[in-house]
Amino acid sequence: MMKELIKLMQNQDQELRKLLELLETQYNMIMSKDVFGLEGLVDKIYDCGKKIAKDEVERRNVTENRSIKEIVMESNDDELKKLYSEIQENLNQVIARKETNELLLKQQLVFNNKMLQLLNPNREIKTYNSYGNLSR
Repeated sequence: MMKELIKLMQNQDQELRKLLELLETQYNMIMSKDVFGLEGLVDKIYDCGKKIAKDEVERRNVTENRSIKEIVMESNDDELKKLYSEIQENLNQVIARKETNELLLKQQLVFNNKMLQLLNPNREIKTYNSYGNLSR
């Protein structure tokens, strides 16, 4: 069981590293405003996420739904503990990069919408609604 678990965790770690590389590439494309490059990257990120999820399902089957943290704490295997900590570190980096990329994309969308409103303002006459707010 331990050998199979270690192999699954190694696969998962490799896929997390690939995902982190893809997210770094996505970050660079966001910063350089490469829209077509971003579009091509979507499928690669999706496929990588699917592989990670598949490895996770296999790992849960091997561990019989026991917590991986619990198994690592009970184990005397140094390789398993090292691998677990590397996966945790990579996972935290992936989450941080993903959140950063999402925030940058949202900021750019807000900026683009503001620019579009300035370039093409709404020419309708604004009136007050029943709550005293301007209707748009």
